[in-house]
Amino acid sequence: MKPITEYQDYRKYMLDYFDWRKRTSAFSWREFSKQAGFASPSYLKLVCDGKSSLSHVGLVQVAAAMDLSSFELEYFKLMVDFTNAKEDDKKKEVFRKMKEIAVKQKAKVLNAEAFDYYESAVNSIVRELAPLMPGALPSVMAKKIKHGFTAQEIRDSLKLLVKLKILLAKGENEYAQTDKVISGSSESLALALRSMNRQMIDLAREAIDKIDPAERNISGVTVGVNADALKRITDVANTCRKQVVAIASECDNIDQVYRFNIQLFPLTEKV
Repeated sequence: MKPITEYQDYRKYMLDYFDWRKRTSAFSWREFSKQAGFASPSYLKLVCDGKSSLSHVGLVQVAAAMDLSSFELEYFKLMVDFTNAKEDDKKKEVFRKMKEIAVKQKAKVLNAEAFDYYESAVNSIVRELAPLMPGALPSVMAKKIKHGFTAQEIRDSLKLLVKLKILLAKGENEYAQTDKVISGSSESLALALRSMNRQMIDLAREAIDKIDPAERNISGVTVGVNADALKRITDVANTCRKQVVAIASECDNIDQVYRFNIQLFPLTEKV
């Protein structure tokens, strides 16, 4: 089966382990639970089905049943913490520790690049701004951004974008965009996207006071809908976003970086 560092959900890892054992022997959920020291023969199946969660005591028993030791044991413990965590800040803290273990083992971490890119709003800004300012120092670029990013944050972002091959370093402080697309699907990616969206919403809030109305368009409407109308509105919003991307891709002589937010969310419970 795949190396443990390519997993982020301990339930998925346990399920793949079970399937792997079952293909090579007469293995059952009863046997798995028994080896892990649980009285209920179906307990671990309930865990893998998401109907129960491993405790810190239980994870040690399961790890022993799967013969995990050394860094694999530590990574499994962190996976349990990551999957069970309710708060995004806690999840990010644990995921960084998972990445550290993988790096030490020179192992792949699924969607780690996407997490690094989307975790901070500054990366998408720098990706667009850097090619427009050949030769500019990070401190000069920071002054061009209308929100409070430091020169060090710009410097760190440039380093990351070059490492991820999103920007190509053509010379000293000179960059060009590549065609690389950052994508993936996992809880860590969703976590990073939530972080970036929160930051972008905060920047939009700042723009209400800091940016001249002639340079921005911030508006909204409150409406009553049903399920069918909600789907149609969501489709319109998605089409609008794609049209904005298409218009921007046809733009020559770019001289400014903008953010286009689309926000649709419920204000009430269903009546």
